[in-house]
Amino acid sequence: MHIDWQALGTVFGVSLVATVGLVGLFTLGIVGLSKSAETSGTSGTSGTAGSAGPTLVARSGAYVCFALCAAAVAYGIYLIVA
Repeated sequence: MHIDWQALGTVFGVSLVATVGLVGLFTLGIVGLSKSAETSGTSGTSGTAGSAGPTLVARSGAYVCFALCAAAVAYGIYLIVA
């Protein structure tokens, strides 16, 4: 039996990078949604004037991160099925 160690290492490296990248994107999405909930939940005069901008940017960034995660998962399923 012959094991191709170079191919095994390549598969390990690619799967490690893809996993860390996907988890990182999902984490950024969660952080973006938590930042938008944090800024919209503040009370007082300091959060009323400029809170719409960061909240919208954080929420939009979170949705982009979640969309990229969904696209990566869909592409992985496509590779397996095809």
